[in-house]
Amino acid sequence: MNFIHSREYLNRGNVVQLDCDTQCNFMITTDSDFSSYRCGGRFQYYGGHYSRFPARIAIPHSDNWNIIVDLGGGRANIRYNISILRG
Repeated sequence: MNFIHSREYLNRGNVVQLDCDTQCNFMITTDSDFSSYRCGGRFQYYGGHYSRFPARIAIPHSDNWNIIVDLGGGRANIRYNISILRG
């Protein structure tokens, strides 16, 4: 898998924002779902496929969250910026 990953403790109501120069899958997952994602298994996530930016995902509950930017199996040099908007 070709993806960008960051892990952060985020509070409910925070927003993760992605600015990117190419379409991608932008997701947040819990630790157990991230483990399933890495193994190619079924997993739950918030977010989805985005082609317009900035993309934003609101944090549903306070926890450690895995922020993932996935190119859907493709390979590319991308320009991106991930910001955490803390309320």
